[in-house]
Amino acid sequence: MKKIMYLWSSAVLLIACDSRTYEEISDNTPITVPVRYNTEVKTIVDNNCLGCHGAGSFKPLTTYTDVKNNIEGILDRIQRANGDLQKMPQGGSLSQTQINTFIKWKADGLTEN
Repeated sequence: MKKIMYLWSSAVLLIACDSRTYEEISDNTPITVPVRYNTEVKTIVDNNCLGCHGAGSFKPLTTYTDVKNNIEGILDRIQRANGDLQKMPQGGSLSQTQINTFIKWKADGLTEN
């Protein structure tokens, strides 16, 4: 009887597990309002990038011009698959909404204010 209960419990746990990835369950709502550096992008950069890309670093992202001039590389790195050693930010990932913010900012013309 113990074996049957153990097998039944194990089967229930396996069936109940959700196999969707973070990307599949994260909010991927399209951004419909204009995105600007000072109001949306700067906060994401300040909170997720400046630890490694502060003033004096290899590729600083401390100003509007820094981020604007490096947008292609930023988009490449933040959209890489989990496990890719060149994915940014290191040790984590931006939410899909944050990634969409960068994409929309570029599509909107990289506006500062």
